[in-house]
Amino acid sequence: MEDNAKQRRRFTRRDVFTASASAAAVLGAAGLPVLATGTPALADTPSNTEGDRGRGLRAEPLIPSRNRGIILYSVRDRITAAPDNSGVPYGFERVLARLAEIGYKEIEFAGYTQHTSLLGRQITPKEIRKVLDDNGLVANGTHTQINPATFDKEMDIAQELGMRNIGTGGDPANTSYKSDWDAAADTWNELGRRAKARGLRLYTHNHDSAYSFLLDAGPSDANGKPTRSSGKRRLEYFFDKTDPRYVFFEMDIYWAYVARYKHRTYTDRWGRQQTDLFDPILTVAPRTTRFPLFHAKDGNRNTAVPDGHDMVVFGEGDINFQQFFQTIGEQDFHHANWEHDGAPGGPGAPGQSIDFAASSYANMSELTIYRR
Repeated sequence: MEDNAKQRRRFTRRDVFTASASAAAVLGAAGLPVLATGTPALADTPSNTEGDRGRGLRAEPLIPSRNRGIILYSVRDRITAAPDNSGVPYGFERVLARLAEIGYKEIEFAGYTQHTSLLGRQITPKEIRKVLDDNGLVANGTHTQINPATFDKEMDIAQELGMRNIGTGGDPANTSYKSDWDAAADTWNELGRRAKARGLRLYTHNHDSAYSFLLDAGPSDANGKPTRSSGKRRLEYFFDKTDPRYVFFEMDIYWAYVARYKHRTYTDRWGRQQTDLFDPILTVAPRTTRFPLFHAKDGNRNTAVPDGHDMVVFGEGDINFQQFFQTIGEQDFHHANWEHDGAPGGPGAPGQSIDFAASSYANMSELTIYRR
């Protein structure tokens, strides 16, 4: 097997010019927002003489450095590790210092605990905030439980940590029935209103099932539940039922492309099978400012596995992040948190998750937009 470092594909200037014209054309035809200053091929600029090629263009990061983050779930093995002799950082203080050294500016939390042997007790949110501040890091969100009974306490922690967004990694409703999503929308509108009153944004994060089809049509089953679909997807229905002032979203880009692969057919109210291809870009673009956060998670297409993709280090897969982030626009508004669910390497490779974080940051930083 080749060394992992040799296998890793880094973004190059050739990659930077990957065409996003087809998606942009569809958006423009639909009257949707498209970044006006797209990435032209240098040969297509007004003058293609050697001396003038590229004149007037300037390169800018597609994802601004201040908006590049990581969800700590990716390095959960090292956040929760007891002190060891591996030479790999452990606990909040050491791991966050290493992430800042790599270049990350933002942190999305996935729990607030570390191994109690480090302090002889559990670390507090106030102590975590000091670690953030000492390393020039900003908390941009969290995956926690969104429950009306505990929501004030969760907002207290979020504000202690200085974060702008508070969210969850689970669906607002874990069913296919419209009535359940209606009830969830009522709850989330109210919680989102409470969050906004405290200067926070409430968000939910998707897995592939969030973009599967509602059961909202056709004959009912024995329990009176509908058995067929109008073709509306769960989370897209939730977009329309929630107030855009109060409820926001974090698209996990990898799981969105898994949904594109897995959830493409439904049975309509008349019992006919219909096909509808999910498009992550066209889902975000019409409501791009409802997506302050993204999980920048990469994958390689593999139809031999149920999800149709294998999760890989950012920049090693075939998801076109250049096209995605350039086409949805609003570069300054969006925050990209790197994630890889399987980054921890276990006892045999204790440094793997940190190594993956470093490689992914380097590849993310090389995404470039060219402007005139």
